[in-house]
Amino acid sequence: MKENQDNKGGRRARVAENLLHLAAEFFRTESNRQSLITITKADLAPNFSESTIYFTVLPTEYEEEALNFAKRKRREFKLYVKKHTSMRRIPFFDFAIDEGEKHRQKIDEISRGV
Repeated sequence: MKENQDNKGGRRARVAENLLHLAAEFFRTESNRQSLITITKADLAPNFSESTIYFTVLPTEYEEEALNFAKRKRREFKLYVKKHTSMRRIPFFDFAIDEGEKHRQKIDEISRGV
């Protein structure tokens, strides 16, 4: 039983990694050039039914606009994933600003004395 759980966890990690790359490619082609959207992480529910895609935005004053854009593009992203994978069931996607990455960058700035 433990081996099956490890295999499923490994599969989930591989699918999440694939979703991360697909999201990066999708937003590279779909977003305007007003801000830079960087996909940082993709979380996937254990039952593969939901996924949250995390990203950062530069300049940061466009975060809210970028988040609204990403949420409006949910359906198109789901179709993009369906077209570019062999997943039988495509998860529901949500998008969020990666606050952890923002904090890490702020700590880096402080430690460098910027």
